[in-house]
Amino acid sequence: MDILEEHCFPWAEQHFRDSWWCFQQGGAPGHKAIETQQFLSENCPDFIKVDTHWRCADSEWPPSSPDLNPLDYAVWSILEEKACAKPHTTVESLKRALIKAWDEISVDT
Repeated sequence: MDILEEHCFPWAEQHFRDSWWCFQQGGAPGHKAIETQQFLSENCPDFIKVDTHWRCADSEWPPSSPDLNPLDYAVWSILEEKACAKPHTTVESLKRALIKAWDEISVDT
């Protein structure tokens, strides 16, 4: 939630301004947390809800759809190819490589 507040939302505000936009998180456990879902419902103009529990099938998107999960099906492969072209000896080195690779991805992608 801190990353969203500090990075994602300011970026969205800068790029989308008054235009409508919709946020979709991935299927990681932290993304499904009730607290995270509540935070998104309060801070996003719209977001695509995930199932908060396997017994509570109340999501609005299929978990394995390439069209609805561009980070899982496209962006991560680009980041991995660029950032992991050589081995990293530290987590900080990997972080720097990921940030550099992210910055090199065009908006068109």
